[in-house]
Amino acid sequence: MESSRGNGIQLLLAAEQEAQHIVNAARNAKLARLKQAKDEAEREATEFRAQMEAQYQKKLTETSGDSGANVKRLEQETGVKIGHLKSDGSRISHDVIDMLLRQVTTVKN
Repeated sequence: MESSRGNGIQLLLAAEQEAQHIVNAARNAKLARLKQAKDEAEREATEFRAQMEAQYQKKLTETSGDSGANVKRLEQETGVKIGHLKSDGSRISHDVIDMLLRQVTTVKN
């Protein structure tokens, strides 16, 4: 009886050790999967951050470029308009002076 009892205890100890190995293997597999998931999440976050930064830099460049282009365009348009005003003023200045002189020198009753 004692030998079957010792044998039963040995079987229980062996089963307990086997269960402990299974639990440890499952725990290690879980930890490895969690580490892998964390690494994947960090990689995806880094890629997303890089993508967002690239989009931001692109928009910033486009906006800054547009601003510079707008300034140049406005300067050119302003220069053209000033040129037109000067040429128009030069062209009609003699007529305006003559009209003013007539008005000033003409005596009305």
